[in-house]
Amino acid sequence: MSSKNLLMLFVRNPELGKVKTRLAASVGPEVALEIYLHLLQHTRTVTQNLAVDKVVYYSDKIEEQDMWPGQHYQKKVQPAGDLGEKMAAAFSEAFAAGYTSVVIIGSDCQQLTQEIIEKALQELQTHEVVIGPALDGGYYLLGMNHPHPELFQNKRWSTEHVFPDTLYDIERLHLSHTLLPSLQDVDHLEDLEEPDQWLGSNS
Repeated sequence: MSSKNLLMLFVRNPELGKVKTRLAASVGPEVALEIYLHLLQHTRTVTQNLAVDKVVYYSDKIEEQDMWPGQHYQKKVQPAGDLGEKMAAAFSEAFAAGYTSVVIIGSDCQQLTQEIIEKALQELQTHEVVIGPALDGGYYLLGMNHPHPELFQNKRWSTEHVFPDTLYDIERLHLSHTLLPSLQDVDHLEDLEEPDQWLGSNS
């Protein structure tokens, strides 16, 4: 373990018909996969130079020869259960391994930057929880310096209730916390910064 900070990335294995299904309804599965690969590349770009330990959690299986080089990213398969159970188990494992600040992100946020992730880790020096709200009512980043499994229980995942319900729990538990800027997750074509560039590839 080279640092006490850990960045966990939850990603889906990029397989046709299994990623960005809401997006695929409007652009087709091939373009949806192309867009998801674009989002993965962006996520790698904003994380690869961070001076922290990093682990990629794959949805189905570990890919050895892919865009996540093994010298920069540990590789694991996501734990069993719903999204909350998966994240709770990943955080628990990280703290058990001796990390003191742990941040999780997905791969759906085109507006995420290296600076925002660095800010999240910095905030964990003085706050127990840091959270980055997504404009769709979820969150694109969550960071903690101790395990708080309650934040992952009784949530309506993939709905607009995730962020407000999580914030309610944070406040109910009297955890010191700070919010990052609100960013847009990509679930629909109009969520992309340049949606028109993808329309042509559907023809």
